[in-house]
Amino acid sequence: MKTENHPLKISKTLIFLFTFMCSITMFSQTYSLNNESSKLSVFGISSLHDWEVVAEKQSGSIALEKSGETPAIKSLDFKVVAESLESGKSGMNKNTYKALKTDKYKTIDFKLTQVNAITAKGSGVYNVKSTGDLTIAGTTNAIHLNFILTLTDNKAKLTGSYTFKMTQFKIDPPTAMFGTITTGDELKIEFSTVLQ
Repeated sequence: MKTENHPLKISKTLIFLFTFMCSITMFSQTYSLNNESSKLSVFGISSLHDWEVVAEKQSGSIALEKSGETPAIKSLDFKVVAESLESGKSGMNKNTYKALKTDKYKTIDFKLTQVNAITAKGSGVYNVKSTGDLTIAGTTNAIHLNFILTLTDNKAKLTGSYTFKMTQFKIDPPTAMFGTITTGDELKIEFSTVLQ
């Protein structure tokens, strides 16, 4: 006996498949860094005064999967153009680029290697403990980076800081005025990164 598929039955099957595919898409999302809305600053000290440089050119992305209350970070990477670090003073910029060996190494890079913990704080806010590779002036070190992840409907925001020493990356702290002005070894990076 030959049976025919009822149009209503076919329609329900198509609706189910469409809904299933949409649900997969909703739970997997990649966001790209918005350079205009993001800020990354590097703070340091010298024998003359404290100083700050700001990154004017950044790029990166984060890929998230969410099957429950807490998202899974599948990938995360950032890139800063080294010669976009701006202090507002040409002499200091020149010394910074020399220390970073920007003639050879054009970018500062971070790439996530492991998420150690994600804790939900409510209202789309999560504390994240991660491990990743930070590359500065051609030297790569594994670092522990803790940050706050805030999710809205169409945006991911990462805020945090990281303190390290230049010598960890084989960078000689810059000097000026024939060595009479010296720079402290320790630096602090603060970031507020918006990805859409």
